[in-house]
Amino acid sequence: MSIIAWILIGLFAGAIAKALTPGKDPGGCLITMVIGIVGGLLGGWLGKVIFGVDSIDGFFSLSTWIAAIVGSVIVLLIYRVVSGQRSR
Repeated sequence: MSIIAWILIGLFAGAIAKALTPGKDPGGCLITMVIGIVGGLLGGWLGKVIFGVDSIDGFFSLSTWIAAIVGSVIVLLIYRVVSGQRSR
């Protein structure tokens, strides 16, 4: 996939991750995109390591989106913990 596809998947996966996880999030659209891109990479890597599947099949593949969203939720929760500790 091209870098533009990763940015699009990251934007949508980060927004979906924010919608799925309750609570207030620090950061705006740029942070959401970065969380989504990092989460997509993390989700793809975890899918390959844990389940032995190639979860990055293509832009319209369901496994790509599931991996990106799950990875984004993980990264978002980590980001909340780190940013919550910094603000105290």
